Amino acid sequence: MVKGKGDSLWDLGIEQHAKLSSDSSSEEKHLLVLGNKNAGKTTLVLRFLDRDETPKPTTALEYTFGRRAKGHNSVKDVGHIWELGGGANMCKLIDTVISAKNVLDMSILLTVDLSTPNDMWLTFEALHSYLTNRIETSLTEAARKDNSLWDKVTARVKERLGGDHMDQEMLESCKVPLVIVGTKFDLFQEFDPEKKKVIVKSLRFLAHTYGASLIFTSVKIESSVNKVRSLISSLVFGTQTNKSIQMDHGKPLVIPAGSDSFQNIGSPPLPDSDVGSISARSPVELWKQAFTKYFPQNSIRNKHADDPSKDVQFSEPVIDKLRLEKDNELDRYRKASERKMIELEKQAIQDGLM
Repeated sequence: MVKGKGDSLWDLGIEQHAKLSSDSSSEEKHLLVLGNKNAGKTTLVLRFLDRDETPKPTTALEYTFGRRAKGHNSVKDVGHIWELGGGANMCKLIDTVISAKNVLDMSILLTVDLSTPNDMWLTFEALHSYLTNRIETSLTEAARKDNSLWDKVTARVKERLGGDHMDQEMLESCKVPLVIVGTKFDLFQEFDPEKKKVIVKSLRFLAHTYGASLIFTSVKIESSVNKVRSLISSLVFGTQTNKSIQMDHGKPLVIPAGSDSFQNIGSPPLPDSDVGSISARSPVELWKQAFTKYFPQNSIRNKHADDPSKDVQFSEPVIDKLRLEKDNELDRYRKASERKMIELEKQAIQDGLM
């Protein structure tokens, strides 16, 4: 054996030990899955975790986790997965999941049901708005202890978009990784071609504007499910994912963040007769008006509006009493969810999972 200067067996042993030690620390990532009611969120999570279970409706906020071996070591990375049920009606529970402690390790998977476009825009809008505010609040709190945090966030966003992008000055990129998943592609394929075009263009616009990846899937198309699984794995375990791009709306879309452009997407799907009659304060508002002309939106509960039930002119003593009991019940549930989260993390630490 020929040894260079300082390359004794002891030196080599120390070097190897140092290398193994650097690879032996477990990493933790967090993923929040949310979106339209009955959009298949639970199914996506179960398929990612390789669990052969019958999906059950998510009533509020549910937690699970996945583990993945790190190299040849016994140490495993942990992916904490949170699923929010109830569409946009449980937004406040997002505060339980996203905090200053984990926001830099958080990713978002936001599902939209392609088969129900009349529920699509308003639900997305409400969830995205609440998410954005919560993420900003958490980052601001975290920045109090790290003066370089905003520089790190900006660098990460730029990296996700593949460097300098031609549209970067017009983007409102999410500060954490965001993936928009269009589910039930098989039902979507039965739509009129013009309607499909409107949905595809609108979702491409939203995804690009917010610096998100966009992918369509169906449980009946195994290849599309595998692509979603690969994408989730890249979010929670940092694995490599296929960089292929699919923009043909006759097939399940696959458009990684930063791969699209406003030039390729084109203009909003508005009839020529409506172009001059519509006024909008922003491009997003213009696209919303175009989309809702084709697909009038069903109303959703708006958490940010004044609550009419608290107006004295609508007072109903019996109903108001029942409402108060339900509000208290929900508040207790939220607090119990927070305690359960802490207990689960403690248990995972005791079991050596974290």
